[in-house]
Amino acid sequence: MSVLLTVIDQTPIHGDRSANHAPHTSLELAKACDELGYHRYWLAEHHSSIQFAGPAPEILLTLIASHTRHMRIGSGGVMLTHYSPYKVAEVFRLLTTLFPGRIDLGIGRAPGGSQLSSAALAFPAQPSDMDHFPEQAEQLCAFLRNSFSASHPFSQLHCPPNEGACPSLWMLGSGGGSAGLAGQLGIGLALARFIAPQTCTPAIFDYHDQALIKAGHTQRSQRLLALAVVCAETDEQARFIAGTAAYRKMMTGRGPREPLLSPVEVEHRRQQMSVVQRAEFDEILDNMVVGSPSRCRAEILRLCKVFGTCEAGIVTVTYGFEARLASYQLLAQALLANCTTQTTP
Repeated sequence: MSVLLTVIDQTPIHGDRSANHAPHTSLELAKACDELGYHRYWLAEHHSSIQFAGPAPEILLTLIASHTRHMRIGSGGVMLTHYSPYKVAEVFRLLTTLFPGRIDLGIGRAPGGSQLSSAALAFPAQPSDMDHFPEQAEQLCAFLRNSFSASHPFSQLHCPPNEGACPSLWMLGSGGGSAGLAGQLGIGLALARFIAPQTCTPAIFDYHDQALIKAGHTQRSQRLLALAVVCAETDEQARFIAGTAAYRKMMTGRGPREPLLSPVEVEHRRQQMSVVQRAEFDEILDNMVVGSPSRCRAEILRLCKVFGTCEAGIVTVTYGFEARLASYQLLAQALLANCTTQTTP
């Protein structure tokens, strides 16, 4: 079984580099992955974060698309609840005109930040109710596909410069609600197992297929399984490096955020944990794909087979950039050695 590999870049602020260098680090990683044979490179959106430095994926992806040749480049994703669907459609139609055949638009309903950052993004209006997300997503698709009914007032609007340019459309989600909406709208589904490994099941992809068929769409279902991965030369080394990401996830929502901690500092804190806390930490690590190239290859192939997909999205957060770059290099050697970059949507 062969798989396509996609980078999902959260633009982490590495402990060995300054925060203002983080966007340049994303460019450095993207250029390397373009040569390694990765299929896509997606940029995430986070606000008011001391761990991630990517509030505007549409800007970073423009930079990266300008400096790469092979990969599809996209958002993973635009947090649509903050924005006007019309504006997002204009931006991505322009991007698709500039980089024809290479742009993906992934959208999500999560805020990508705190209630305070959501309020600031919406000011002077109130933050959008997440219940409006399905309508926003439907409007976005209609703008990009020119599919408003003649009676709809928005049918009179235009999205220059190229009315026929449309990116590949994806929805990011970790549950059945997103899957059903993505199927109804006829767009791909990127399932975020790195966020919710316990609740992300193959049945969600099946639900997406059912919704796609029920809505009358005839195109092939697009599936991407997004995984938290850390690969190193040995299993022990990988598990040590992955402690940074596991501890970050464990502490989410538990007091003020800290910068990404080094593996040494994480291990020190782990030694001070209670038995229950240590079990939680270990469970988070066990739900990631962590290990040597052979171990990571076997687990990624296993999960792709279980979920019925041939594309894996790789989310790698490490304290140091070199460990992160090495992880993507080792994965490419293990899984892409005999593959060529493809241009499928």
